[in-house]
Amino acid sequence: MKAIFLACNQALYDEVQHEMARLGVRGYTSWEEVKGCGMATGEPHLGDAVWPTLNSAIISITEDDKADALLAAVRKIDEENPKLGLRAFWWSVGGTI
Repeated sequence: MKAIFLACNQALYDEVQHEMARLGVRGYTSWEEVKGCGMATGEPHLGDAVWPTLNSAIISITEDDKADALLAAVRKIDEENPKLGLRAFWWSVGGTI
């Protein structure tokens, strides 16, 4: 099992959700309006007058094969939209109770 945390520009949220559904990644929690700034490139997404855009965030715990497929799909989305911002972080986790 892997936990995947995704942070993306709100403009990419529906596309990420579509890929999750297509791959059968069902269990997740999301936050529709989060603020943030990347470590190296891109503009801050702070939802204010200077930096008006916002991000969305999703965390999902899923099987390794689905996680790997989702990571590949979001990598492709990010490559196709380099100015918008999409980051994925993952780690191994134990099972559920």
